[in-house]
Amino acid sequence: MIEVRTTVPTSVDRVFAVLADGWSYAGWVVGAAHIREVDPGWPAAGTRIHHSVGAWPVAVKDVTTVRVAEPPKVLELEARLWPIGAARIRFELAEVSGGTEVAMFEEAVKGPPALLPEGLQALFLTPRNRESLRRLADLAVRKESQ
Repeated sequence: MIEVRTTVPTSVDRVFAVLADGWSYAGWVVGAAHIREVDPGWPAAGTRIHHSVGAWPVAVKDVTTVRVAEPPKVLELEARLWPIGAARIRFELAEVSGGTEVAMFEEAVKGPPALLPEGLQALFLTPRNRESLRRLADLAVRKESQ
């Protein structure tokens, strides 16, 4: 799995609150263009975010499903983007001096990207996921100041 980490200067609860707000995903997940619907009960296991990726008129509609939810420490998702494939994404949050360490793990599990060696997947996923965590951190810190 490709791993990126960052420290966010706020509490674990504040960071998890952003993860638990399915409507916020288009604001921090790089590539997500529009959230069409969030299942009631998100982020309980089995609930989904219905999203679009890409620019109109070629936006692809698909879903992200919660696989594991252990608030406020762990959230594991399966993000689909057919026909390209699907990825498993896991967030682990830990209290550290100065805030919350967020670890994000991702691996392609279906479709052509799953056939790529981890090193090649890392070339694409590492910069994207660093930016996603930067955006997540910005939202969590902003949420704290509200």
